[in-house]
Amino acid sequence: MSATPPRPSAPLLSVSGLTVALPRGMDRRHAVTDVSFELKAGEILCIIGESGSGKSVTANAVMGLLPPTLAIEAGTIRLKETDILAAPARELRSLRGRIVSIVFQDPLSALNPLMTIGDQVDEVLRAHPGHAPKDRAARVLELLEEVGLPEPATLRHQYPFRLSGGQRQRVMIAMALALDPEILIADEPTTALDVTTQAQILDLIARLQRRKTMGVMFITHDFGVVADIADRVIVMEKGAMVEEGPAATVLQAPSHPYTRRLIAAVPRMRAGDRPAPPEGPKVLEVRHLAKTYRLAGAPFGRGREVKAVDDVSFTVRKGRTVGIVGESGSGKSTLGRLVMKLLDADGGEIHFDGRDVAAMPEAEFRRLRPHVQMIFQDPFASLNPRMTIGRILTAGPAAHGVSMAEARRKAEDLLRRVGLDAGAYDRFPHEFSGGQRQRVGIARALMFDPVLIVADEAVSALDVSIQAQILDLLEGIQRETGVAMIFITHDLRVASRLCDEVGVMHRGRMVEYGPPSRIFHAPEHDYTKRLIAAIPGTDWDTAVA
Repeated sequence: MSATPPRPSAPLLSVSGLTVALPRGMDRRHAVTDVSFELKAGEILCIIGESGSGKSVTANAVMGLLPPTLAIEAGTIRLKETDILAAPARELRSLRGRIVSIVFQDPLSALNPLMTIGDQVDEVLRAHPGHAPKDRAARVLELLEEVGLPEPATLRHQYPFRLSGGQRQRVMIAMALALDPEILIADEPTTALDVTTQAQILDLIARLQRRKTMGVMFITHDFGVVADIADRVIVMEKGAMVEEGPAATVLQAPSHPYTRRLIAAVPRMRAGDRPAPPEGPKVLEVRHLAKTYRLAGAPFGRGREVKAVDDVSFTVRKGRTVGIVGESGSGKSTLGRLVMKLLDADGGEIHFDGRDVAAMPEAEFRRLRPHVQMIFQDPFASLNPRMTIGRILTAGPAAHGVSMAEARRKAEDLLRRVGLDAGAYDRFPHEFSGGQRQRVGIARALMFDPVLIVADEAVSALDVSIQAQILDLLEGIQRETGVAMIFITHDLRVASRLCDEVGVMHRGRMVEYGPPSRIFHAPEHDYTKRLIAAIPGTDWDTAVA
């Protein structure tokens, strides 16, 4: 008599026919349409898609955290045996944290700045009766240690602003695990993190998931992350599921055109260097640049001085791009601000237009400033929401004596060049997507015909397909105008694609400098080797390249 096959385990989470309506006047009727999937114990399900695809709306619906403006029109969501759409609010509160928990994308926004780390973890325990104060205190320390935070007994008394981005994300994970949930939802938990910190957080989530046999729903737009951790993958486009299957199948043999387009847009690590233009004149020469921050106070007994930039030298030539890579705190953004003279250097020289501008008074440098422009990281924060796009583009030239007629003509021409129609001139920033706003930022930088552009993480906040478009745009503009660029990024693949030379920053020093082919394929410094080893999805990237 043959043995009875084991019964398949019931799913921890079952979503069927979920449809969520958007408010009237939006670009489509539904945030998500007819979404169905299951999540089982011990499984990592990745939901991938661009901004607006509905992946975060799906996660918030599962948590019962949709805002009042979004209404569930149809479908069911079952957490084990509970239909959460029919459950009263009190029961939902009981399920959150105990059965299902969520880790949000931005820990700095999600954590209370006025509460210590320990109190915020303890607050999760206090919200669910049955935990004595002594037991709660011990559990807080246990959780902080479990997620790999240093000196938990000391750190529990710190406030969020004292912690790094990776440490804050570990605190969020500790809070999510406080009640040993069976389901963990991670909504873009590594998007804002450096590559090495991201690798640590991914490894932490995977280890905790295996040890606790949790079901993990991981939301991301990074295929490298999917390749590293996913068992199954759902691809969403404009609120609909367009593909679902085992991770290996979706990544190696995608069936839907949208999935293929997303994968094709993922920046690849170049085997060689990009074709270089003839060697042009020096646009910028930085010699032994230094900047030290003096801190009013510091956690864990650290010193009161930080060398943000320490004896850094490099040269940028016409028509070429120098990439500056490194983790948060490496000094790369400070270096960009020093070049822009948004910060004063403590030592060294910055030769631009044949003159050392490092010690030049601001009044004298003001005449040169139009020739050095910056593209900022956040296309939402860098544009004045009260000004039309036309006003944003023309305000600077008008202040330097350019007639409004001439400024408008040039602004409309640049809007077309960066892929926006002339009608954008009279619209406001909120009427544009993130990628479109970044195109406006590029147009603003070009209004003065600069000879040098400093791009500080200019594509890190964008979806992979939009990112590819912006990189193509920057390359095209550089070929047309011969503008020199400093491209600051923590994405090594982007640096490999766009840059002619790359400088690796670590604790204020440039520890390695050279062409991307050598830096990324034959690194010499241990820190560079660690950065490259931490890139997510390297094996998959090599297989599909």
